[in-house]
Amino acid sequence: MDIRIRLGVQDLIAAYTAAIDEDRLEDWPEFFIEAGRYSILTRDDFSQGLSFGVISATSKAMLLDRVTALRQANIYEPHGYRHVVGPIRVIDHDASVANVRSNFMVARIMKNGATMLFVTGEYRDCVDVTSEPFKFIERLVLTDSHKFDTLLALPL
Repeated sequence: MDIRIRLGVQDLIAAYTAAIDEDRLEDWPEFFIEAGRYSILTRDDFSQGLSFGVISATSKAMLLDRVTALRQANIYEPHGYRHVVGPIRVIDHDASVANVRSNFMVARIMKNGATMLFVTGEYRDCVDVTSEPFKFIERLVLTDSHKFDTLLALPL
């Protein structure tokens, strides 16, 4: 395994989760190529071959629109996330793309200080490794549960 790819993928995932956890949502779309895809699906829906998720975006522009909506239009109870991700596994790669899997847990922190486990699941990523820093071609977020106790506003 090319250590450059392994470390570059690790850096991408760490920077991605830090941007969300630190409420730097404007940075979030920058982790994707222009035609990058982002989807959140339940594991059950994915196993049934369904492709439309809780959130689906097919371009970086759609991700930028989502951030604008979160900041200016959507109304939701203020909260933040803390991600725990790992292990990060590079399944295979060639000179341009790495296929990556990693498990995640996300705690939700409410403005009143209450913290709870919000969601668990698996990231399935296709990563462009042709230039540094690496970027997501596709990030598929598979959630273990199909129930959320609140609006899924922030990206996972």
